[in-house]
Amino acid sequence: MGGQTELCGIKLRNPTILASGIMGVTGASLIKCIENGAGAVTCKSISLEERKGHPNPILVQYEHGFLNAVGLSSAGAEGIKELDYYKRKCKEPLIASIFAPTAEDFGDIAREVSKAKPDFIEANISCPNVQDEFGKPFATDPGLAAEVTRIVKKNSRVPVIVKLSPNVGNIKEIAQAVEKAGADIINAINTAGPGMAIDIRTAKPVLANKSGGISGPAIKPIAVKCVYDIREAVKVPIIGTGGITTGEDAIEIIMAGASAVGIGTAVYYRGIDVFKKVAREIEEFMEKEGYARINDMMGIAHD
Repeated sequence: MGGQTELCGIKLRNPTILASGIMGVTGASLIKCIENGAGAVTCKSISLEERKGHPNPILVQYEHGFLNAVGLSSAGAEGIKELDYYKRKCKEPLIASIFAPTAEDFGDIAREVSKAKPDFIEANISCPNVQDEFGKPFATDPGLAAEVTRIVKKNSRVPVIVKLSPNVGNIKEIAQAVEKAGADIINAINTAGPGMAIDIRTAKPVLANKSGGISGPAIKPIAVKCVYDIREAVKVPIIGTGGITTGEDAIEIIMAGASAVGIGTAVYYRGIDVFKKVAREIEEFMEKEGYARINDMMGIAHD
């Protein structure tokens, strides 16, 4: 039981969390991750309106990870129905990820998603603010990030997670802004980049969108540093996400200050039961090194 952790009073049987956008859009696919050991799951980000996203190809693997340009596709209201299905069938914690083109729309989708009674709502603020002249992503501006946080909190009855982007000059400043605005938990990080891959035979970018976010093992050191910096700046719990593939990776980001770890591309590398594998590897390390609880490792790199 030493591998248990807690976020805002909600217990997770282990610190592994399915990251958003990895295992399809259905409640059944989320339950499958729970059956394979996940301590909690995050749904694919939901918006008020249905969105098609970018055309294929939207994903390309390279030597150290993936480039993806899904384009924030969404099933709209159908996605909320899938949350209802999950809650009827499964008791493990559910994180409802949301996104919107304006701060006001974030409030509307938070209110609608709350009807499904998820355990947490996660505001994906890496999407662009369409009311900004240059379409600046909410996550890159402390004021915009705080505004979204306040509106989501106002329209939610559960703890609010704010997912931050590494593509900023000072992530501490963004973290402090969202904490002050009422964020209960911070998730760090979203994809890095953007990056690009070119097919040298066609002499054209591989992705239909030309560029895409970088995920996978390559961004783990960035995620660790961001979590470390955020831990020094705020008091709220942190979910560490980005390139977590093994138990040792998870322990590293926990020692940087995370209370739980988001797992995404590792599903491709190690299979759907990666959650069981990582949880077991964490337990084995704790037993070998004499740690009784996850809390005993949390943020220890700062001591």
